[in-house]
Amino acid sequence: MSANVFNTLLFFGTVIFYLGGVFFAYRLFNVTGLYVWTAFSAIVSNIEALKMIDMFGMELTLGNALYATSFVVTDILSENHGKKAANKAVNIGLFTIIIWVAATQMITLFKPNEYDFIQPSLQSLFEVVPRISLASIFTYMVSQRVDIFLYHRFWKATGNNKKFLWLRNNGSTLISQLLDSVMFTVIAFGGQYEWKYIVTLCLTTYIVKVIVALCDTPILYLSRAFANKVKNV
Repeated sequence: MSANVFNTLLFFGTVIFYLGGVFFAYRLFNVTGLYVWTAFSAIVSNIEALKMIDMFGMELTLGNALYATSFVVTDILSENHGKKAANKAVNIGLFTIIIWVAATQMITLFKPNEYDFIQPSLQSLFEVVPRISLASIFTYMVSQRVDIFLYHRFWKATGNNKKFLWLRNNGSTLISQLLDSVMFTVIAFGGQYEWKYIVTLCLTTYIVKVIVALCDTPILYLSRAFANKVKNV
């Protein structure tokens, strides 16, 4: 099996795993679980974004599937708990990234002793982190606010109608994810690669996010059913 085919199959496995993780975080811990997931995805997706892979016959960065679930989280919160709860998740994500970047830089500042073997690996990883994370902070802040704004615009247009939940979810996410992909790719990799490659990364990144967005619609319906059941208890 080629690396391309293996990565593609593994990608769909991780999408199922991550979306299942979002739902069970909500099912087991309610809103708190979604806030925890937001912090988790903020950290791990920034590490994954450093890895380049071939998938679907394209070149792209890893981490897009996990990062895309943060938009699922804000959509669930917007649908079931309102704009204030969704914005709180975004603030938690921003705070997590900022603290994580500061902490990783302090780790590498400590002088290792003669028994240490991990310092070179930590430096290789975390010295790249600031630019990636700063790009992530800016794009996350802008695109998530846009997603929440659009979601509630669609919500007002369609009312609290379960039939149009797919429209609220996909409409807001697909637009905000396009904005996110363009901003992140340009800020994170501009000057490091040729612009032709950056455009390719942007397009492939967005394609992956579109796939995740389309796959997450059942999770929105399940979360709404769960929220209604809790309210009626």
